[in-house]
Amino acid sequence: MASKRVLLLCGDFMEDYEAMVPFQALQAFGVAVDAVCPGKKANDVCRTAVHVLSGAQTYTETVGHNFALNATFDEVNAASYDGLLLPGGRAPEYLAHIPSVVELVIKFVSLGKQIASICHGQLILAAASGVVKGRRCTAFPAVKPVLVAAGAHWVEPDTMAATVVDGNLITAATYDGHPELIHHFVKALGGTISGPDRKVLFICGDYMEDYEVKVPFQSLQALGCHVDAVCPSKKAGDTCPTAIHDFEGDQTYSEKPGHAFPLTATFDTVDPSSYDALVIPGGRAPEYLALNESVIAMVKHFFENKKPVASICHGQQILSAAGVLKGRKCTAYPAVKLNVVLSGATWLEPDPISRCFTDGNLVTGAAWPGHPEFISQLITLLGIEVSF
Repeated sequence: MASKRVLLLCGDFMEDYEAMVPFQALQAFGVAVDAVCPGKKANDVCRTAVHVLSGAQTYTETVGHNFALNATFDEVNAASYDGLLLPGGRAPEYLAHIPSVVELVIKFVSLGKQIASICHGQLILAAASGVVKGRRCTAFPAVKPVLVAAGAHWVEPDTMAATVVDGNLITAATYDGHPELIHHFVKALGGTISGPDRKVLFICGDYMEDYEVKVPFQSLQALGCHVDAVCPSKKAGDTCPTAIHDFEGDQTYSEKPGHAFPLTATFDTVDPSSYDALVIPGGRAPEYLALNESVIAMVKHFFENKKPVASICHGQQILSAAGVLKGRKCTAYPAVKLNVVLSGATWLEPDPISRCFTDGNLVTGAAWPGHPEFISQLITLLGIEVSF
């Protein structure tokens, strides 16, 4: 049983990343996380919003994943939790006007619990009388007037990754700040991160699955890993559009546009020998990345040198094409079973879909619901430990 327990306060059209990244990252690190929403119960869903700064005067918004709640708001007891997480997006605009939400936040603060809030989540903090008065905090810049009016000491975010720590209150400007926010929150909960400094490489492509790149990428950063993302024919500073794959009652997943994912290194100049591990996200990108000989050569390098490789969902199409699965035991998204079996691997049924497996230096998962297991098994191979 997890020694620490955190509450994630959700609402319809909270920002997609700002809910799922901390939710799954903390679970991967051994923290129990309950996600609740006023007026909803366990197994209900919240719609999410994808917010992207794309050169206009404010962010764009499209519909994100459906986020499944795992607890019931009306049954929450603040005393049974060690911390509270407030995602941003548009949900806080109305959550801040619900008395039971405000009372819950005040209760967490009065009990001295750890609080982490991001982007527009600070609207809820401002609505909770006295919570931010005299406290240093930041937020998405548009939230500044409300925080100042509530008596906070505003800290201007020099970048959208800015994070501010003031006692038991941790605030960040946007999801770009997740690595630092989550890192500080783990420490505030009494966690210790130990192990060697590791460099991890992600092989990316257009329309890789949105969660399947961002969640492990920022989770590893939160642990202090140096993480790079590359894509064939692209360079550092370019972006890859992502795809949101979700089950919405059809015979297969739906696809919606996701966030633009920024690359941090240039594919043509990256040296795979300088990295300790490889991660391959799923989505539609692997279908064509599997045809790229440079990608295949890069994947073979990691296997030939027995370095950890973690691949999820359709990412195993690349592993199959590289001929590295023969004699291995692995799973994948069920539609990829044919690729895996024909490549000479032993198929492991992902039941439930969140099940992940480790075989030697290889971690495989079926889909993004499995991220907590997927990330946990990878960091074990990397020699990294989070303890409480």
